[in-house]
Order: sequence, then structure tokens, then C-alpha cells
Amino acid sequence: MGSPATRLPRPATVGRPCSIAATLALVGEKWALLAVREIALGNRRFDAIARNTGAPRDILTTRLRSLEAAGIIERRPYQDRPARFEYHLTPAGQDLKPVLQLLARWGDTWLDADPPVAYTHHDHDLEATLMCRTCGDEVTPHTVQAHVQAPGWTRQGPTDT
Repeated sequence: MGSPATRLPRPATVGRPCSIAATLALVGEKWALLAVREIALGNRRFDAIARNTGAPRDILTTRLRSLEAAGIIERRPYQDRPARFEYHLTPAGQDLKPVLQLLARWGDTWLDADPPVAYTHHDHDLEATLMCRTCGDEVTPHTVQAHVQAPGWTRQGPTDT
């Protein structure tokens, strides 16, 4: 993925300084991530997103506005009178696609004997996994270590200062 030309504003979070917490502050609510899923699948109009997510329309409107304000999606007009818009993923939103694929893989493994959606890569089924770009090895829970870099924090929690 690399480093983006412009970073999104980091939302305020409580507790441990953490990119997971900051990301969840933007997309961690169920309807937000399902809206991103639908837009990624090519369903860009409000009615289709509402139908396919099952989200209440008022909540979906709020989530779409927050995703737009965060820079994850953008609205583009497709009709002038009355004004109507489609939603598109920004580069930051596009970078959420692998997250969706890994969530789907987890659900297919732990929840669904018959996965409801099949993803393909070129001419074969997608077997989504994490790979280390530096060494090329597959990343597994047993090969990763967290090194806390936030000042005043260790893996166990805040330091006494």
C-alpha cells in the first residue's frame, strides 16, 4: 500500500494510542463497513446501498456522511434535477478492500460452511492472506510481534510517569 500523498485526519480516541482504534473510530460501526462493502461491489446509489445492507435509512445517511467527511468515500452527481449522487471509494476507501476480503475469509472459515460470496483472483478462487512485502513470507499470528512505540506506553499499558 505504501504511504499516501495525503493522510486522513486522525480521529480522537481514548485509551492506548493505536491505529486499530483510530481506524475503528472511522469504519468500525457495522453500517459504515457494510456501506463500504456495497460501494466496493459497485452498488453506488443510496437505494441499493440501503437495500443490500439492511441499514435503516436515517442511520445509513449519517454513516455515509461521516465516511465522506473522513475522506473514505466521495459523492459524485449523476442527475441534476432533482440532485442525485453516487458514492465512490477514495484511495483511502480502496485500501479497505483487502480488509473486507480478510474479514470475509475469517467469516468463511469460522461462520459459513457455504460462503455466500466467492472472490476470484485472475482465473482462480482468492485465498486471501497477509504477506510480508519485505521477505515474502506469509504472516501468521505466531510470526508477528508488536513493538509499542507510543510514548508513555508498553504492551502491558501506560507507564507510570
